[in-house]
Order: sequence, then structure tokens, then C-alpha cells
Amino acid sequence: MPIPACDVREHRGVTRIHLALAGLCAGLAGLAVSHAVTMLFTIRATPLVAVAEAVIQLTPGALAETLIQLVGTYDKPLLILGTTLGLLALSAVAGVLTRRSQVFGILVFVAMGVVAFIAVWTRPGASVYDVLPVVVGTITWISLLSFLADYLRSRGAPEHHELSPESRRGFLIRAGIVAGAAVAIGVGGQFIGRARRGVEASRQLLKLPVSRGVVPAGADLGVTGIEPWRSGNSGFYRIDTALVVPTVDPNEWTLRIHGMVDQEIELSYRDLLERQMTETWMTICCVSNEVGGDLIGNAWWSGVRIADLLEEAGVSPEADAVLQTSEDGWNCGTPLAALTDDRSSMLALAMNGQPLPVEHGFPVRMIVPGLYGYVSATKWLVDIEVSRFDRFTAYWTERGWSAEGPVRTQSRIDTPRDGQNVIAGERKIGGSAWAQQTGIEKVEYRLDGSDWQEATLGRVPGLDTWVQWTATVDLSRGDHELAVRATDSSGYTQTSVRRDVVPDGATGWHSVAFQAD
Repeated sequence: MPIPACDVREHRGVTRIHLALAGLCAGLAGLAVSHAVTMLFTIRATPLVAVAEAVIQLTPGALAETLIQLVGTYDKPLLILGTTLGLLALSAVAGVLTRRSQVFGILVFVAMGVVAFIAVWTRPGASVYDVLPVVVGTITWISLLSFLADYLRSRGAPEHHELSPESRRGFLIRAGIVAGAAVAIGVGGQFIGRARRGVEASRQLLKLPVSRGVVPAGADLGVTGIEPWRSGNSGFYRIDTALVVPTVDPNEWTLRIHGMVDQEIELSYRDLLERQMTETWMTICCVSNEVGGDLIGNAWWSGVRIADLLEEAGVSPEADAVLQTSEDGWNCGTPLAALTDDRSSMLALAMNGQPLPVEHGFPVRMIVPGLYGYVSATKWLVDIEVSRFDRFTAYWTERGWSAEGPVRTQSRIDTPRDGQNVIAGERKIGGSAWAQQTGIEKVEYRLDGSDWQEATLGRVPGLDTWVQWTATVDLSRGDHELAVRATDSSGYTQTSVRRDVVPDGATGWHSVAFQAD
């Protein structure tokens, strides 16, 4: 019977000890990476801790009581240690199993990942966000096991019963690098997580002089399937370039306003809190939002009007732009007029009545109604330079995007969804439309190419939020297509021409195809 190509027994130089070490290093690295991801995103528990807690839940009460009496207050540390050793032992087994087939070793790690996934997912209040460390750790396990096992297979020689000294040395170097990197990642994640948790603790202790905002009557039409008019903080879209979210202590944060001004201003977080707060409903969106996309959200924002600060600094009449810079070095150029007119451009400190989430720019970010985020919505803001567009280029304009990014009039269908099967007969359809700083005048829908019909609009408090729309249609059995378009208060109606998001936002009607049964 022929030996499978992946069978390493034909490479007599590979021993079980080497394979066990390969699995052990891969297991250690996966643990370290999942730990670092947990710390980085301040997820409550690592997958390892979640598994240990699941063991506690599954242990019969009598046995648990006996164990507690045996080890006393060391029960939890010993459980964590035992879980860790068990995981590393299984990792070594996974490595040894690759002697027969690499698939067997991978299956062990997949099974460990599934157990960790279940342990995390069944925790109270768990979300998709919480299983991220499990996914990343499992991918690390599989990738590094394959990397080390492949090296061993490639070095096994039929005429030898063990690895040559050179091959052994090469393997140990690789295994040492993996193990060393695992330790470094784990320690680094711990430090990053400690800083992040410290900032989170400071954030949660803050009592800001802001309100949560009340959704205006009639703004949320209550139609099933339409995204809520108020976007929650946890589900609010996030687009930025930060691989590691900056953790800025509000007690150490400062903002410098300089450039083409009469006098420079430097502000602390406390300075902002002592100024007059402004609060408003505002919808912001990303220029990368495709037609029908969800990179948009509406919230109640609280902060300090940037126009007042710029007036205090004394802006030069020659200036036409502001260069905003983030703690992590990202920057954007903003038209000065958008920061000094009567719109509610602000240094935002709170979102829906709470201090900004760290992912959304805590302690301070800029928001500007009517402009896409890539030219206005700097998170973790630390520097504002009053300047001119002809004197600088910013992060995205250097990459081919337009220097100015006014939000385009857009509309979206939320229900029915594309490809959805619905019940024939009367049905509510609907979605949202937006034209910040202009306002939506009307929304029209078209079913199966028929004439455009005007939809019912929700009530909104001003020009800077999206508006929900809805209508009732009678659906016959079969396939259908629904399209939507919006007209803003300037009289402009969305074009049907589809255009990509580059360089200054997508255009086109949103349409969905669905079936009624």
C-alpha cells in the first residue's frame, strides 16, 4: 500500500520529540496571541479564562466543594494553571499526530478552538466581538504548526534515523524564534492592555455635564427591518487606520491650536469641560460607504463648538483650511468655512450621553456635519493647524481622494434585504435617506420598474440627521425589484449613474432583488 505524500514516516529524521516541540511552540504562540488580542481590545476574559470558567460551571457541586477544601483559595490559580498545561499538552499531541498526517494535528487545534469558542460564546452578554481572540489564536496555532512541521518534513532524510546536527539546529532556531515571539507578544499585549484598561477606568469614572438626548417623536418609524434612528455606541460603524487604538489619558491630553492665527491656544481636557457645551443630533458617514452601505450612523453628540475656539485664536483672513492631526499621526484637511459657519462642528467629548468610546476617539474627536469623515472626523485629536489647502496634503488626499468631501445625497433600502424571501401580500418597506446640511425633501421608491411613488418620511430635528422613510406595497408571488431615490431640499434628485466611492463618494440608486412567496 503506497504511503500518503503527507506521511512523515518516510522522513526517518523526524522524531516524536521534535514534532511535540513544534506543537508546543505553536500552542504557546496561539495562547500568547489570543491573550494579546484580548488585552488590546479590553475583552473581559481571554479564551483560556473562559474555558476555565466553563470547567467551573460544569464541575458537579460536591466535587467542586471537595476540591476547594483541598486547595483552599488556590483553587482558581490552580485551575488556570491546569487549563494552561492541558492546552499545551494537547498542543504537543497535535504536533506528534502530524507524524501520520498534518491534518490530524490541525484537527486537534480546530477542536480546541471550537471548545474555546463555545466557552466564550455561552458567556452572559457575549458578542461576536468577544470571540475574536479565539479566531486569531486558532489561526495562529494552525499556521505555526504547519510552518514548523513542514520544516521537519523537508529535513527528514531516508538514510538517517535522526535529524542531522545542522537540521536540528535549524529547527531549534525556528522553534526558539516562535517561542520568543510568543512571549514578547504576550508581554506586550499585557502592557498595552494595562494602559488601555487604565484609560477605560478613567473614562468610566468621568461624569460629564451632558445629556443622553431624547429621540424626537416620529423620528423612528418603528418599522421592523429599518435600522434604528439612533445608532448605539457599540454598533456604531468604525473606520480608521489605527491597528492599535490609541489610549490617551484625559488627564494628560492637550490640544494645540496654532498656525495662521493671532495667538496659539493650548487646551486641556479640563479646559474643555469648563467651557459651554453644545449638544445635537448628527449623522456622520464614511466616504467609503457604497450605495446601500452601512458605514453611517446617527448619534447625540456633546462637545465644544470649534468655531468659538477658532474665533478666540483669531484666524487669518488668508486661511482656508485646517489640518487636524490625531495622536497616532493620522491627519486630514478640513475646509475652514465648515468649522466657522453656523453648523454644529464640534470637539466631541460624549456620544449618546457617555464619554466617547476609546474606539471612537476618546477623549476628544472632531465631528463636522455635511462632510465625509476622511476630511473632518479626526479621532484622538491632539493638534489643529490653521493653514491653506495649497500648503499641505493630508493622509487620504495623498492617496488620490478629493481635498474637500461634502456628503452626497443618498438613500438606502433596509427592508426588504437583497435576496430575502418575504410573504406575499401587503408589506411595509423602508430605509433611510440623508443629505447633511441640506436636508431631505422627499424619498421615492419604484417597484418592478413601475412609476415612482412618494414614501412617508419620519420627523427629524434638523438638517444634519438621516431620515427614515416607509411605504406599504402589495406584493404578488414571484421575483421583485425595489429601487429608491431621494431629493434634497435644494431640489437635487439622486442620479441613477453608479459611481465608485473614489475620489469623493459613491452615487447611484440603491436597489434590491427579492422574492415573495
